[in-house]
Amino acid sequence: MKKEPNKPPFIPGMKLAQGFYKDAVKPVLDTDFPGLQYSAALIGPGSEVLGFDTEMSTDHHWGPRVMLFLTPEDFIKQKDNIRDVLSQKLPHSYLGYSTNFSEPDPNDNGVQLLRHQTSGPVNHRIETYTVTGFFRDYLGIDTGKELDAADWLTLPQQKLRSITAGQVFHDGLGLGVVKQRLAWYPPDVWLFILAGLWARIGQEEHLTGRAGEAGDEAGSSIIASRIVRDIMRLALLMEKQYPPYPKWLGTAFNQLETAVSLKPVLERILHGNSWQERDTHLAAAYSIIAEMHNALGVTAPLPVTPRLFHQRPFHIIDGGKFAAALLEKITAPWLNPVLRRSPIGSLDIFTDNSDMLEDPTFRFTIRRFYETP
Repeated sequence: MKKEPNKPPFIPGMKLAQGFYKDAVKPVLDTDFPGLQYSAALIGPGSEVLGFDTEMSTDHHWGPRVMLFLTPEDFIKQKDNIRDVLSQKLPHSYLGYSTNFSEPDPNDNGVQLLRHQTSGPVNHRIETYTVTGFFRDYLGIDTGKELDAADWLTLPQQKLRSITAGQVFHDGLGLGVVKQRLAWYPPDVWLFILAGLWARIGQEEHLTGRAGEAGDEAGSSIIASRIVRDIMRLALLMEKQYPPYPKWLGTAFNQLETAVSLKPVLERILHGNSWQERDTHLAAAYSIIAEMHNALGVTAPLPVTPRLFHQRPFHIIDGGKFAAALLEKITAPWLNPVLRRSPIGSLDIFTDNSDMLEDPTFRFTIRRFYETP
């Protein structure tokens, strides 16, 4: 068994991939496949694609890697040849990191690990795709067609972020055009998603205090944390950023402009020892997020001062009124009476089931939620 070398200094995975393409992959393609039409990028799954990877990320499925997008003809005729040539000509390490990976582990979701070696073919991760094939398999969309509202509303935000946050290193096939098309929602879809989150807040904003007043502090805390999550997602969407999956939600939120004022308030909600504490800090958070809404200018200004729920001693911001104001601005025909009455928002808002968010085949069934009954 070969002795592993000393671990090199951590390099963000995207920077590592960009350099690896420029210094190692591109020279081989230029020499052995002159005139090859392709795009090279790092998009899709991986914390390094989001720019959130740390040294801990290097322990699995991480390392010098590049995605090559080929024409359909070259994908059929050249992909195996490209892989074989690269396996023979790539260096065995790059910036101290092995370029050789283990075989996918069938008992661990196909994970591949870096495996140091100094001779022989490199089991690299220069993976080949076609543009249409990648987006069909990853998002379940046809890049040759325009996306309609039902498409947008069934595309997981965490996957949209993984596309838009990625980088294209070389673009001979127009990958960047597809990436740009997914950069942000159409205006009416965006408003509907905002309305969906405001509706969720409106449905639960009075329950943190009610559960606590009834003696259920654990239940009160759980409800408050659900509202905090919705406020964080609402803040991200107001600043026109796709929320990532839960592991990185707080990291992405912390980079927002509004996090300076909102983050300390949300932390006080989560750390509150009583429902009264949570209620006080929730009221402050409601004011901040309501002011953010008004600053967007997408509806007439709405009140930013929370009120008591009837005469009970807990505060609400009337999230349902924000949802209604947003829905009034949507005139698109796809917003049918059912969706106007029950603004469920996008896929991510009514479910957090990982399988449903990751498996694009669910989209074709979920689309029916948004079709005129």
